[in-house]
Amino acid sequence: MREVESRTGMGQVVVIGAGIAGLAAAHRLLQRGARVTVLEASDRVGGKLLPGEIAGARVDFGAESLLARRPEAVALAREVGLDDRLQPPATATASIWTRGALRPMPKGHVMGVPGTAAALTGVLSDQGLARIERDADLPRTEVGDDAAVGEYVAARLGREVVDRLVEPLLGGVYAGDAYRISMRSAVPQLYQVAKTHDSLTEGVRELQARMAAAQQTGPVFMGIQGGVGSLPLAVADSVRARGGEILTGTPVTGLRRETAGGWRVVAGDRVLHADAVVVAVPAPAAAGLLRPEAPEAATELAAVEYASMALVTLAYRRTDTALPQGSGFLVPPVDGRTIKASTFASQKWGWIADENPDTAVLRTSVGRYGETEILQREDAGLVDVSRHDLREATGLDAAPLETRVTRWTDGLPQYPVGHHARVARIREHVAKLPGLAVCGAQYDGVGIPACIASAYAAVDQIGGDLESKGAARSASVEGGGGRRAGVEELTAHPVQSLHGGAGE
Repeated sequence: MREVESRTGMGQVVVIGAGIAGLAAAHRLLQRGARVTVLEASDRVGGKLLPGEIAGARVDFGAESLLARRPEAVALAREVGLDDRLQPPATATASIWTRGALRPMPKGHVMGVPGTAAALTGVLSDQGLARIERDADLPRTEVGDDAAVGEYVAARLGREVVDRLVEPLLGGVYAGDAYRISMRSAVPQLYQVAKTHDSLTEGVRELQARMAAAQQTGPVFMGIQGGVGSLPLAVADSVRARGGEILTGTPVTGLRRETAGGWRVVAGDRVLHADAVVVAVPAPAAAGLLRPEAPEAATELAAVEYASMALVTLAYRRTDTALPQGSGFLVPPVDGRTIKASTFASQKWGWIADENPDTAVLRTSVGRYGETEILQREDAGLVDVSRHDLREATGLDAAPLETRVTRWTDGLPQYPVGHHARVARIREHVAKLPGLAVCGAQYDGVGIPACIASAYAAVDQIGGDLESKGAARSASVEGGGGRRAGVEELTAHPVQSLHGGAGE
């Protein structure tokens, strides 16, 4: 093995994982003067952000938009030279395919939870609307330290609200089950409402009033011309330009503390000696790396569950398509369809239409937590069921020019009830080991801005650790920067997910 010694002066930091969280951590560390090596097991950077082409059109085969109401992702894109390529969606309208028809996505709700029954007219049955009205007369529903979003909302407003609206919106973000997703972690605004109000609808109306009073200007989401998948590539280029090293195809097989302080990282034929390490890989891999030095944290990480799903991208001749208006539609699982969402990418992103005036690009998604049979089908089978559901929903019956299936096995971590407490325990155990920090989608939010924020928090943590070792090592990470954000801040808005649906 080739030994790579840390030079004197600025601290050496190893970042394990080159998804957007790992790359953001490396970028921030270099800004603060550290020397950085990023180690990535796969043959590319970017994780769940994956650019590509279909029928000559540049598209995303992973996550496709950035939540712009949080600053981290848009700010990072600008820092790495993508300012002139940031674009809002060309349309903000969307639909929900339920009860046999494409219906306009309701407004006046918080992640599907309405302030009034009238807000869901057209999506819910008359019985479902009447059930919402009973909320004001029901006794208080206690939520304790946490509660499942679906269970709480169903108790207050009835299951139809959950099944027809909360489930496709929230399930679309996490590819999960609304009846087991943590309210405190996933929709903290509703958790606070539940803690302070007897009536859910009354609390939602107050929340909506506060949000209106603090109305942010500008688009809720942003895309990037050429695809959001170009963001990690640009960050990686910036990391290299600043002197950072990124090694792909280099899985880390060992992580141990050194007797004299610092960390020993084994990766292939290399042994790196670092002042600090940022672990920015999914929970199973993080558990394996941390087990020798932080077994309690490893046990918690090993218990994190993941959902698998697949994206089906289809390109058509534009003259063969006559799609409904809007960016696409979501599909409630209760309706028994196979696809969970569809994005009309050429209508959602103006740059795709401008670059490819003769081509229409659509995406569908299949699979979520607990659904395994559908994902065992061959690619052709997933294309067939996607085309069937698109035909049923929109009338689209043309043969596509080209199709591509992108499988994201164990792509999205699940946030069940008690998730916040698990994350707190993981961080408590990791904090006992100076110079070690963790970040990524399994902690404080699955959206791109939340992952970047978790990376900045990890940099702040190891900055404090190195500072405590003395001025020589603190120079690598001193300076201003982001603070550790709470769960409430990191998941304050519905975030973009791999599902690629209209609710992104």
